[in-house]
Amino acid sequence: MKLSVLAGVLILGLICHAPAAPAMDKAPAKAPQEKTVAAKTERLNIVTADGKRHAFNVEIAADKETAMKGLMDRKSMPADHGMLFVFPGQYEAPRGFWMKNTYIPLDIIFIAKDGKVRNIGKGVPESLETVESDGPVMHVLELNGGTAEMLGIKAGDKVHHGVFGNALEP
Repeated sequence: MKLSVLAGVLILGLICHAPAAPAMDKAPAKAPQEKTVAAKTERLNIVTADGKRHAFNVEIAADKETAMKGLMDRKSMPADHGMLFVFPGQYEAPRGFWMKNTYIPLDIIFIAKDGKVRNIGKGVPESLETVESDGPVMHVLELNGGTAEMLGIKAGDKVHHGVFGNALEP
């Protein structure tokens, strides 16, 4: 008796949690468009050693879920966009990133607490190899692969954003 009651409860639970059948009188839903940029972006600037200023719209990955997802599953990203990983706490630490399920090549820019670029790694699409900082860093910026070289962004350049307390006027 107890076993049949338990089985009934399990079956009822499965029925209640099963997805609803699609309505037959409605047109099929269109497949969702690929989301390439999150709704909320913030302005970030990089000033190179020769004084050139490069502006980007960056998504902020400040919570564990967003940071874990990163730029995975994206097929493209606008040239002036990126993702800034804001790590909790006020301490620098060695950081490493990998590219599992990431389909676009990325420049992975490791940034010290004072906003200076420590080093720039190359993220290879779908690679499980870890791209690491050259020492402790505070935050990490991901841009489309080749952007840093094309714009002349190098170690020692300065990143300006509110997380570094040095945001520039637009």
